[in-house]
Amino acid sequence: MSLFTMKQIIEAAEEKGVKISTVAMEMESKESGLSIDEIKKRMTNNYDIMKNAVSHGINQVIPSVSGLTGGEGFRLWQGKDKGLSGDTILKASSRAMAVSNVNASMGRVVAAPTAGSCGIIPGVLITIGERLGKSEDEIVDALITTAVVGKVIAQNATVAGSEGGCQAECGAASAMAAAAAVELSGGTPSQAGHAAAIALKGVMGLICDPVAGLVEVPCIKRNSFGAAQAILAADMAMSGIESVIPVDEVIKAMGDVGHAMPEELKETAMGGIAASETAKKLEKKLLKNDM
Repeated sequence: MSLFTMKQIIEAAEEKGVKISTVAMEMESKESGLSIDEIKKRMTNNYDIMKNAVSHGINQVIPSVSGLTGGEGFRLWQGKDKGLSGDTILKASSRAMAVSNVNASMGRVVAAPTAGSCGIIPGVLITIGERLGKSEDEIVDALITTAVVGKVIAQNATVAGSEGGCQAECGAASAMAAAAAVELSGGTPSQAGHAAAIALKGVMGLICDPVAGLVEVPCIKRNSFGAAQAILAADMAMSGIESVIPVDEVIKAMGDVGHAMPEELKETAMGGIAASETAKKLEKKLLKNDM
């Protein structure tokens, strides 16, 4: 029987005394017919792409195709030693923006769960893995945990900005990363679920308002915040703080909020900051340059 809720997945993991990623791999193997080794090999390939994107983005200024953005991840990485947010948060946030910079330059990234939110999971997992001295195999397992959390969100709500706003893209990615960070830290499946719920609640109602319809402003910076939020949510859960509302109900609520949003606030570039005076001037300039 396929598992479609976080409650089912968490209960299965706790009954067997294993990590969420173990249940996720068994579930995927049964549904796809792939062996566990094949699943891990494919996810390792995804992780390699993530690492390459991070390395590319933190080591140089990468201008976007439009010219609207470029170098955000590089600049924060350069200033991380003087920052106020702490080493882990700044590294994760820098890496998250770095991957988003690669995406905006039409470079190769993993849409996890979308291109617009592609920096959050690599930013968090690479940083937490580094901080805790985890092996690549352990980080790949955590990446599999992000995948199953994302699958539940996609099936029971949405991960698309056009359907649910940025809460569905960056919010889902943050929830996915938070659950994986708990697993990497040695937390329980239940704590991973609480972390996902806490992270998703933190951006409930966040609109999708890309300036000129491009996945750059404010998307790149929202990846940075999503990474920081995932780590804080993981810390809360690992400290014994629980989400009063169960994670599956939080996911459903996010989907309901997304459906209630007007179309202007769901990736149409017709509302939010995309409708601001400056944004409209930038949009006209970009359109003129394309002609």
